[in-house]
Amino acid sequence: MEHHSIENEKVKSRTEDSVELEFLIPAECDFFDGHFPEFKLLPAVAQVQIVTRFASEYFNVPCTVSRAKRFKFLSPVLPDTQVILSLSVNKEKKSVSFSLAKKDGGCFSTGSYFYADAEMNKN
Repeated sequence: MEHHSIENEKVKSRTEDSVELEFLIPAECDFFDGHFPEFKLLPAVAQVQIVTRFASEYFNVPCTVSRAKRFKFLSPVLPDTQVILSLSVNKEKKSVSFSLAKKDGGCFSTGSYFYADAEMNKN
């Protein structure tokens, strides 16, 4: 899976079904390319991709969203922003919940989604 220059995440806390990560969204991240030239913002679809990537890495769940339960994008993520990503997984319900937050406690985005088993995607 491509990392888009988002690397070296720091694990702030972790349990069997949750993790809190801190990392930088660097200005050179290709997610900012063309979005927008005069005022760069991290697109919502990129935020979802970041969430699914880390959910897959830390909980071994598929990187796919089979159904969005709720996504709220509350504040723009700018280049060179340090963020806190909180993830929780419910493997019984096949769902992931997330919060992408500012270090000062404000929130960029929140949401939850359902994923499908990998076997279901082999058509």
